[in-house]
Amino acid sequence: MRAAVLYGPGDVRVEEVPDPRITAPTDALVRVLLAGVCGSDLWAYRRGAAPGPGIRIGHEFVGVVTRVGDRVGTVRPGDVVVAPFRWSDGTCEFCRAGLHTSCLNGGSWGGALDGGQGEAVRVPLADGTLVPVPAGPDDPRLPAVLALADVMCTGEHAARAARVGPGGDVAVIGDGAVALCAVLAAARHGARRIAVAGAHPDRLRLAEAFGATDVLTARGGEAVEWLRGLSGGHGFPSVLECVGTGLALRTALDAARPGGAVGYVGVPQDGEGVDVRTFFRRNVTLAGGVTPARAYIAGLLPEVLSGALDPSPVFDRTVGLDAVPDGYAAMARREALKVMVDLRGG
Repeated sequence: MRAAVLYGPGDVRVEEVPDPRITAPTDALVRVLLAGVCGSDLWAYRRGAAPGPGIRIGHEFVGVVTRVGDRVGTVRPGDVVVAPFRWSDGTCEFCRAGLHTSCLNGGSWGGALDGGQGEAVRVPLADGTLVPVPAGPDDPRLPAVLALADVMCTGEHAARAARVGPGGDVAVIGDGAVALCAVLAAARHGARRIAVAGAHPDRLRLAEAFGATDVLTARGGEAVEWLRGLSGGHGFPSVLECVGTGLALRTALDAARPGGAVGYVGVPQDGEGVDVRTFFRRNVTLAGGVTPARAYIAGLLPEVLSGALDPSPVFDRTVGLDAVPDGYAAMARREALKVMVDLRGG
């Protein structure tokens, strides 16, 4: 089969790799229908893979089950499924607590395993990982379902970590796909005001379509000054950090009001300049981290299927599998917000 393989900085290739096969009775094989290119994939693309034969890449996918092991009971061949960006058993103490990303027996897609940006994937621990979707392979709602593999659940995680609630005021730092989904999450939690500080006017327009009430192209001190001005000088009770840089986290902490909460979900790239004393003195809560997407999908999926929640506009470019390298290049040049890979045509 064909799949995307990362060889070095800016070097993604689509090439023949071994077909996946059942290796444990808890495995399932999934033919990929749609896959996503994530911002965290882009960080890896910029840094490059470790020296060697290359690594498989991609962790967001929706597909059709083609085969299951003898001990798989929740999905069967022919089912359309969405996979969260980490696989998990669903039974260990952390999974039972809703923290599937800390599963004692789980792991991540890509690397030495199948990546989501390929024709098929072996899914370990299928019962604890895959979520059946009552839809057909050509259902027009599948792009929105694909967002549940990562970015929509990550936005939801940020909103919950920052204690967003009805009538609340929320600041969002960033305007990438996760930040835009955080706007959707804040809106679904009933926020009264949602202010977004970003860097791209076109993305900020999408933020407004998603429910943002105030937007500004600003970062760092300028963003903090603007957000404090909107909040009467005290800062916001809920701030969602969706970038992953030290600058973004400092901005979020400085924009939070005393007693407020910062939900940080941007994959950390650095922590430069973050002074814990600045939020210790103001009793600001810092919560979040890697998103247990598997814990959120079941609650969000009905809203997506009903049309009440539609994160699909974050996918602003669609490519076939052979054009995955072009998709990465477009995202790296900021010509695309988030690329969707459609494998349904071949």
